[in-house]
Amino acid sequence: MHPMLNTAVRAARRAATVIQRASNNLDLITPEKKGHNDFVTEVDRAAEQAIIETILEAYPNHAILAEESGKRGNSDYVWIIDPLDGTTNFLHGFPQYAISIALEHKGVITQAVVYDPNRNDLFTATRGVGAFLNDRRIRVSKVRELSDALVGTGFPYTKFNNLENYLNIFRDMAQKAAGVRRPGAAALDLAYVACGRFDGFFEFDLKLVDIAAGTLLVQEAGGLVTDLNGEEKFLESGDVLCGTPRVFGQMLSVIRGHLK
Repeated sequence: MHPMLNTAVRAARRAATVIQRASNNLDLITPEKKGHNDFVTEVDRAAEQAIIETILEAYPNHAILAEESGKRGNSDYVWIIDPLDGTTNFLHGFPQYAISIALEHKGVITQAVVYDPNRNDLFTATRGVGAFLNDRRIRVSKVRELSDALVGTGFPYTKFNNLENYLNIFRDMAQKAAGVRRPGAAALDLAYVACGRFDGFFEFDLKLVDIAAGTLLVQEAGGLVTDLNGEEKFLESGDVLCGTPRVFGQMLSVIRGHLK
């Protein structure tokens, strides 16, 4: 394992300890609203701090871009951190949330970790080396037809400017795919595409911290990732479409038919 990836794994496991300890006492947690349907808790902040401390102990000169505390430092190396992707799920005791950590070097995502503490699923990737689940090499599924595909998505929950487009796409996708699911943690949704649990995924208006690690997982597992127009601007726009090589193209055709 690459030394920087190993550091990210250690950081994710430290954060998981904080999160899982807190999950046993959800009634003691008081969430704060950052915006409409957008929550943060002391657990998010404590988990983020554990990640940052672990990374800076190993690489004190690296920069940080974190969900709750923002950006600090100036370096060619930037760690992109979401300490608890799926906070709403976590607050309801719904066991679908994860820790997401990515490393960007000179504008390119090179390392990725998505860790699901409930299932002890550790997804990792190094650019050019491949994607892994608990040390086992993973690939996207072999599904070739959208009619056979299980597709993941995320409903708009803070920004509703794309709601009409989304609902039209969802309606069309639900009729053409084998099934559509909305678990509520984009980092895990992307990891599920990488390991074949989903055959495709799409969502509008995600944050960089949600998708930086997961999109590298998909790419290193042999999947395709673009924005909803089929262009490579997904990290900038937050609009993501990914899937197996054959399913991806069919999903893109569905989505393009509804974009204004």
